[in-house]
Amino acid sequence: MKKSFMLLLGSLLVVAAALAFRPALRDTDPVAITGGRISGTHSTQGDVQIFRGIPFAAPPVGNLRWKAPQPVQPWTGVRRCDTFGPSPVQGVPAPFGPWSAEYLIPKEPIGEDCLYLNVWTQRRSGPKQPVLVWVYGGGFNSGGSGVPIYDGEAMARKGIVFVSFNYRVGSLGFFAHPELTRESGRGASGNYGLMDQVAALRWVNQNIAQFGGDPNNVTIAGQSAGSMSVNCLVATPLAKGLFQKAIAQSGANMAAPGPSLQQAEESGVKLAQALGATTLADLRALPASQIIQKAAGTRGPIVDGYVLPQPIPAIFAARQQNDVVLLTGWNEDEGMRFGPPQTAEAYRKQIEQQQGPNAADFLQHYPANTDAEAATSQMRVSRDMIFGAQNYAWANLQSRQGKPVFVYRFRRKVPATGEYAHYGAFHTGEVAYAYDNLRFIDKSLRPLQPADDELARQMSAYWANFIRTGNPNGTGLPTWPAYSVGSKQVLMLDTQIGAHPLPDSAALDFLFKTMSRP
Repeated sequence: MKKSFMLLLGSLLVVAAALAFRPALRDTDPVAITGGRISGTHSTQGDVQIFRGIPFAAPPVGNLRWKAPQPVQPWTGVRRCDTFGPSPVQGVPAPFGPWSAEYLIPKEPIGEDCLYLNVWTQRRSGPKQPVLVWVYGGGFNSGGSGVPIYDGEAMARKGIVFVSFNYRVGSLGFFAHPELTRESGRGASGNYGLMDQVAALRWVNQNIAQFGGDPNNVTIAGQSAGSMSVNCLVATPLAKGLFQKAIAQSGANMAAPGPSLQQAEESGVKLAQALGATTLADLRALPASQIIQKAAGTRGPIVDGYVLPQPIPAIFAARQQNDVVLLTGWNEDEGMRFGPPQTAEAYRKQIEQQQGPNAADFLQHYPANTDAEAATSQMRVSRDMIFGAQNYAWANLQSRQGKPVFVYRFRRKVPATGEYAHYGAFHTGEVAYAYDNLRFIDKSLRPLQPADDELARQMSAYWANFIRTGNPNGTGLPTWPAYSVGSKQVLMLDTQIGAHPLPDSAALDFLFKTMSRP
């Protein structure tokens, strides 16, 4: 008995000693920013300072619902910024398709008071470090900065000051109405989510030096709707001078003009009628949950004449966009289909009805000689219409205008089990690799291999090099040539990395022309 007690006591002493010498998660020294002073915490290893939930605008609630973001409300004392602010109003997240929990926002908190940002930095003194500002995806209807795979700690260790932020989504972020247009004083309404993004970039410009960041070396980056947002930020005059480089992962707005202010206002009037609201005061008094329940369908950027003075294709064609160096690309298997594929016969009939005289050419690029081939073509059409052709067109325009651009295709079929096994190189699959965040992946669903760790190491090195200098190349990495409309060389990202001519450029050229027709 005595011997057992002594062994137990010895074990407890060892544990106590280990705890005594383990670094504590201590608070940072206070930082003075717009609004007041804040403190954050340190990473477990003690080498990265982390600030979560920094307010960058006033809460957009009450009479500030559907208004441009207003100046942050000052506070006294030192505000402790150690937890993410609420995600913007949306449905409660639940895994679906290929997206398990690590690709989703936390289940709580979610609310209208959501305009907060986060900063990861390794040091706050010495030479200023390059800055990355991350914009999340979610179809402009969901998403938030608290998603695990958006963590900035790993990039901070590479000498990057990493910033993420929330912006309003859905019917609270993109709702136009004639009364809101009149109230604005700018003859525009609807793009509140984009204005939130611009406000976050202005905050970065004014405050990031306090965190060791260089306000004159800022890269904006995003994926899916975040990538479409990056495209909008490059287009809008409101963001001029706030960044120098852009990373656009699977998303842009280079084909269709987007809804006009008049069209968006008409939709807004219909929603107000469905809600039984006759005035702005009535609309602003309604619970946010009631509004999003009634607002069906995707809402996103509007050609409002203010944030977007013209359709994005027209802005770029006139060379009126903000000047950036661009890194862009898309994933091999990110086509989206909900439900079973059409048979070859049904698919051919649909293409003939939709494309008319162009149907034969369409089926040459996206064939349907068998049901299996038709199923593959349907996924390729979905991928290329929503993502591939958009980013491809942006890369071509960037090249034609003599501006640097680097293009990738992510082809790694992410290892997975069960229901996740057939998604391959799925939409969003590249994000955890690009920002070195594989540690957040649920290994019980996705048994990653050493090849995945190596791909993440190399991808995140490319991304970090680009953020620093505008060129992704560096020591020990396969050469990534700049893209041109002549060579169409793109970097294939897989267990073997290498540059190759884009294999389906003819199909993308054809598809983009069909998408761009009036």
